[in-house]
Amino acid sequence: MSARKDLPGRLLRLLSLLQSRREWSGRELAERLGVTDRTVRRDVERLRSLDYPVTGTTGLAGGYRLAAGKNVPPLLLDDDEAVAVAVGLAGAANSGVSGLQDSSMSALAKLEQVLPARLRPSVAAVGAAEVVTRYGIPEVDAAGLAVLAACCRDREIVAFSYSGRGGASSDRRVEPHRLVTIHGQWYLLAYDPDRADWRTFRVDRISRIAPTRHHFSAREFPAADAASYLLESFAAASYRHTAVLRVQLPAEVVRDSFFGTIPGTIEPATGSGGEVACVVRLSTEAPALLIQYVAGIAALGAEYTLEASPEAAGLIRGVGLNLARAASDAE
Repeated sequence: MSARKDLPGRLLRLLSLLQSRREWSGRELAERLGVTDRTVRRDVERLRSLDYPVTGTTGLAGGYRLAAGKNVPPLLLDDDEAVAVAVGLAGAANSGVSGLQDSSMSALAKLEQVLPARLRPSVAAVGAAEVVTRYGIPEVDAAGLAVLAACCRDREIVAFSYSGRGGASSDRRVEPHRLVTIHGQWYLLAYDPDRADWRTFRVDRISRIAPTRHHFSAREFPAADAASYLLESFAAASYRHTAVLRVQLPAEVVRDSFFGTIPGTIEPATGSGGEVACVVRLSTEAPALLIQYVAGIAALGAEYTLEASPEAAGLIRGVGLNLARAASDAE
């Protein structure tokens, strides 16, 4: 096919590339499109003649980016991307982001209308899936979440006010790295230059978000990925209620008895007689959660010892007495 006959398709592919990343060099675009740098320059001028705001960037290599403008380019998705967007929209009702349930279903309906016929059954099936709502999860503001996501993407320093666990508020100015959602709760992982360390912030406790228009260079991240770092941080943290149990069972058996992650750690150990055992450390802000996991371990039927802070020990003892009394009355 000649370059002239392929022009419409090439322009659409060029638009798709410009949408997928903040900035491209001319050489990268030429390699992706299989054309020369000169052809890329001509195609960019063609897009500009159609009022699409493609701007040039300065520097040794030079490059291009798609800026804000009055004309909205067509959103170009491949098959996998289209289904991924449908999955995200269908799950928005369970995302913990306020005001997204109706708008996500409306957007899903529009997406289905414009998709190729081969993809419509897949997207329709995703839209028909039922979502189980998790109760008790604080909602976050969609607009604020979008600003934080943009700052992560653009490596832009962001300022905000943050309310800690105790309710005290502080002003922060951080280098945002990644947004992570775990069990429906949103977290911002960022480097805090004032504290010279990485920090985790619950997004529902963030307010007065203000991008600074100052950019930063990416730092080496201290873990394989953001989710692993977050889970490891939670496991190592100490909260108001803490208990340590030595259980006469292998660590794998105890870990497999619970669904998902526990609020703490499970480490292999050796029992007093040399048998395989494990040490379970639990730490939570919510007393009910601590008692839930202690009771779950007790229900495994293995021998165990328990050490806890006075407050946590009192809670566990009180629940145990109530359960014993209820069981006695039921006989």
